[in-house]
Parts: sequence; C-alpha cells; structure tokens
Amino acid sequence: MAIWNKLTQAFLPDNKTLFEAFMLADKDGNIINSCGAASNVIIEAGLVDGYSHINKFGATPGDVTAGTVWDGNVGTTVYPYPANGVVSVASATNSGADVEIQGLNAAYESVTETVAIGASGTETFSRVFRAKMVDTNNDSDVTINMGASPAAYIKANLGQTLMAVYTIPAGKTGYLLKANFGSDKASTNSAMGYSIMARPFGGTFNIKGRFYSAGGQNIVQEYPIPLKFDEKTDIRIDITAAQQATIAATFDIILVDNPA
Repeated sequence: MAIWNKLTQAFLPDNKTLFEAFMLADKDGNIINSCGAASNVIIEAGLVDGYSHINKFGATPGDVTAGTVWDGNVGTTVYPYPANGVVSVASATNSGADVEIQGLNAAYESVTETVAIGASGTETFSRVFRAKMVDTNNDSDVTINMGASPAAYIKANLGQTLMAVYTIPAGKTGYLLKANFGSDKASTNSAMGYSIMARPFGGTFNIKGRFYSAGGQNIVQEYPIPLKFDEKTDIRIDITAAQQATIAATFDIILVDNPA
C-alpha cells in the first residue's frame, strides 16, 4: 500500500519509513486509555507512571446560605487559605492521639505529616487539604491550625475532614473529570447554586462552572473533555442557598506529571 508523506507532499519511495507511536501503558506494558473506566482503576492502583488520582469530598457542618463547602463553614464562610506555617492540632479530648495531615509544603510539593493532638509539627505547609485520625476515634472536634489560623477541622466522630478544597501540586497538571453537588433539603424547596472556583498561581479566583438545582436535588456534572488546571491552582466549591441548607460536594481529578 502506498504511503503518503504529508511533509514532502509525495508518496514514500519503496514504501519504507520509520514510524514512532506514543501510547499510554501500565507497568506491565498493557495499553490503556488516558482516562475512563478502562484506566481509572489502574491509575488509582499506581500502575501508570506519572499519573495519579485525588478524590475530594466536602460538606458543611450545618445549615449555611453561602461560602465554601467545608466543615469550617458556619453560615457564609469562604475557605480562608491561611498563610504558610507549621501545623498544630487541638481538641478538647483525645490528647496525644495522632492526626495525619495532607497538603503542600512551602514549595507546593505534596507533603504528609503526622502530628499528635496537643502538639505542633515541623513541616511548613502552604496548603492543608485533608486530615484524618490515625488510630483513635475523635470524641470531639479537632482543629488543625496553620500558624495561628484554622486550616481544617475534623468534626466529632467522623475521623476525617470534609473539604471540597484542593490545590494542584507543583510539577503536576490536574484534569477535573466529575463533580457532584447536593443538599439535605426537599426537592420542592427553593433554589441552590453551586460554583467551581479556581485561582491560578499568582492570580485571582475565576468561576469555571455554575450549576443550579431546586432544594435537595443532586447534580452530577461529568466532563468528557476534562477541565485542565495548571500546577499550584487553588480549586474550591462555593455555594449560594435561598434558604439555609446543609451542603455536600465531591470532585475527582486525575493528576499528570509535567514534562521534565
């Protein structure tokens, strides 16, 4: 079969050439898609070099009318993004129990540190986006401070934070695949509004999606072509509610290593 070379605009002589193909494969050499049902389990299992996944889920601790979907929203509270600092952990009970804190260091690289309740860590965090109890139930609320400001909470008996907040680590690009939104109100109640907000490094927050529903009706937003977020981009889910409601939100991001 004749082969056409679009660069020279001519058929290749003798139909001989060297082809180079780029495909995504797992560590065993099996060819997979870059995302979707055929590859997502393999990516989550850590079998694809340069690819990983983050699932972020958040909820307000009670009824709110605005602000960010996280467990520090007490009415209209937007996530505050505290200044860089070491973390300290406080609670009325469970003194000495270990808390695993996940986030980014001062260079925006992924970092995890375990800090006991009543103590301070040694790492300097620029972002905290998840914390969880290691081996003890938290009988009361746990507060994770960065410097002197609250960065996260673990509500009593939940064992883990509820934060629809994330920042793309340095050296990564994030691809948002899916988001879910909902509230605890009846579907006949007044309208809810949900916003995907993103702030590129050194920039300001811009809205990337706005969705509405009546009362407690859930929204599932899928992106067949994912939304792309560069390294160090802050992402959060904000809401507005015509009446007080308890809100939840979830989103999934595939992280891909940037070229060296």
